[in-house]
Amino acid sequence: MKAAVLKSFGSPLAIETVPEPVLGTGEVIIDVVATRVLSYMNEVFDGTRNYALDLPIIPGPGGIGRVRAIGPDATRLAVGDWVFCDPTVRSRDDAAAPDIALQGLTAAGAGGMRLQQHFRHGSFAEQMRVPTENVKPLGPITSEQATQWCALGTLLVPYGGFLAANLRPGETVLVSGATGNFGSAAVSVALAMGAACVIAPGRNETILADLVRRFGGRVKPVRLTGHEDDDREAMKRAAPGPIDCVFDIMPPSVSPIVVRAAVMTVRAYGRVVLMGGVGMAGGAGLELPYPWIMRNCISIHGVWMYPPDAASRLIALVRAGLLRLEEYETETFDLDHANEAVAHAAANGGPFKLTVIRP
Repeated sequence: MKAAVLKSFGSPLAIETVPEPVLGTGEVIIDVVATRVLSYMNEVFDGTRNYALDLPIIPGPGGIGRVRAIGPDATRLAVGDWVFCDPTVRSRDDAAAPDIALQGLTAAGAGGMRLQQHFRHGSFAEQMRVPTENVKPLGPITSEQATQWCALGTLLVPYGGFLAANLRPGETVLVSGATGNFGSAAVSVALAMGAACVIAPGRNETILADLVRRFGGRVKPVRLTGHEDDDREAMKRAAPGPIDCVFDIMPPSVSPIVVRAAVMTVRAYGRVVLMGGVGMAGGAGLELPYPWIMRNCISIHGVWMYPPDAASRLIALVRAGLLRLEEYETETFDLDHANEAVAHAAANGGPFKLTVIRP
């Protein structure tokens, strides 16, 4: 089969012919129809992000495809089914605290690297091998619709954060990083889950206005000034009442002061979700006052990705019309132009933009 292979950090992807994946028990082979390209994939490939990858590897986290072959433990999947391939691979011998690897992207710790040694190759290929439990049926779609369905991979990240915080209908949410690719997805997911109001702080007034245009008056934009106390008060004033949940998805380049300003808007007994990258690039970490956390009974949830059933639940939200994939503007490339797709994704990583490879 044809695949894009990362052989060394800092080198372009090599487009070449490689052996097809071999089916094993507990696995499914997928014909990849469409796969998203992360906006920061260039930083993974050049080594800037220092992701744990045992090279050479076929990259690509998840995708949309059709079942090509199934193992003996699959009782409901059938050859030809349209599916979403969840890249979050978990070890099967510790349900309470499984090791995790993101197939085709990175791994966490020594156990995650062991997983990557087997489920190493991702979706920048004509076929991929996926654990059976990571194959999520979509129902009938067309080949053209597969491109839009790649947005699931982006939407799942904030959905996992809101599930961890037990977001309830009617609550007020603040999304720290609302003008980014994952942050804008968080705004749409929170509204789909029934949030009465989403506070959307940011510096880009054009994007803030676009969020209001897309989703209406339930979105309350706040233009940040960079002054921590002033910004915190402005975010609180924008809310119709106490802020029940703060979701942070700021990238590593952002000052922790900006994140703290948002986090400390949450009400007493409120919840904070941390899914961003502050401190990951070697800078200062997030500092929060111990007395404030303790006396206000603040719950802080560090969340990486989402639970195993999240993809199926999110697919149901889309099928119900509560979450619109049509918000995403897509640009497609074939596998021969995978390097161009990576460059395009880096230059066009804003809200509701999606770069897709169609092998």
